[in-house]
Amino acid sequence: MIFSSDNWSGAHPAIGESLMMHAGGYASGYGTSDLDRKVEQKFAEIFERDVAVFFVGTGTAANSLALATANRAGGVVFCHREAHVVADECGAPEFFSHGARLKPIDGPRGKMEVAGLEAEIRRFPLDNVQGGQPTAVSLTQATESGTVYSLAEIDAIAAVSKAHRLPLHMDGARFANALVSLDTTPAEMTWKRGVDLVSFGGTKNGCWCAEALVLFDRSKAQEMHFMRKRAGQLFSKSRFVSAQFDAYFAGDLWLNLARHANAMAARLAEGITASQTSRLAWQADANEVFAILKKDVAAKLRQQGAIFYDWPVPQRLDGSLAPDEGLHRLVSSFATRADEVDRFVSAC
Repeated sequence: MIFSSDNWSGAHPAIGESLMMHAGGYASGYGTSDLDRKVEQKFAEIFERDVAVFFVGTGTAANSLALATANRAGGVVFCHREAHVVADECGAPEFFSHGARLKPIDGPRGKMEVAGLEAEIRRFPLDNVQGGQPTAVSLTQATESGTVYSLAEIDAIAAVSKAHRLPLHMDGARFANALVSLDTTPAEMTWKRGVDLVSFGGTKNGCWCAEALVLFDRSKAQEMHFMRKRAGQLFSKSRFVSAQFDAYFAGDLWLNLARHANAMAARLAEGITASQTSRLAWQADANEVFAILKKDVAAKLRQQGAIFYDWPVPQRLDGSLAPDEGLHRLVSSFATRADEVDRFVSAC
């Protein structure tokens, strides 16, 4: 009963087979092989336009380099208070952008409130050199709270970003989970809504180590080549990242894996909702479920082998838990089995 993180799950067999298939022989390095070019073209097909694709090793690298592309002197990036870039990157976005500040925006269930975003941007007028200047907006899709921005919500955030001439970044560590939740296309969830660049994650959804930064404005690509190299993210044997994405996209494997993970999360949520002692903190949209469990129930589950994380209580939920309750995060993945879910909820 492993519900700690989708980072705990291994790689899908098809990913491993592709790595083995491309392990032998020779291929040109640094992103110039035929396989690299094939996968770059696949990204273009998926997003329905020419894109610049930069393979990197981690989501932290993708996010940090994305925000670094937008930074200017005194730069301020706007994101949700609980976004991964501000809460879980150990200052990497600030480091790689040479000092950009991350300005947190409030909003329920991991999503920025549009009015709050607009108000915070206006606090940094360009004629106030002491305050600094806005440089970008970053949204997380799916969010750190397991929710998903609707297309209309992305439209609204993009409208604010464009009104202030700020590029809009999407942290897509769980891009596929959000996509299948909305039952839409990559193009509709990104550039057609006004998104400028995407951190495209594969590692949490069945890859071994495959992340990409996707730029919709190819004029930014030349600078990014140098930034990626300087950040230590230009892999000499990049075909091993491409080999993962090649299998990931084949036959819509990436979407099927995400659908399974989301379905297991929905099964978890349904079981917890039916429990007499446990309840959902809020309804999740993707593969992260947040549950309020009695402390003795959580201890019993752990004694039975369940692994899951305690979670900080967000501001808007503060005060709603009883002294004998705790908030916990449960994450499903492509590897989660229905019987694991059923064992967990039967003990709730």
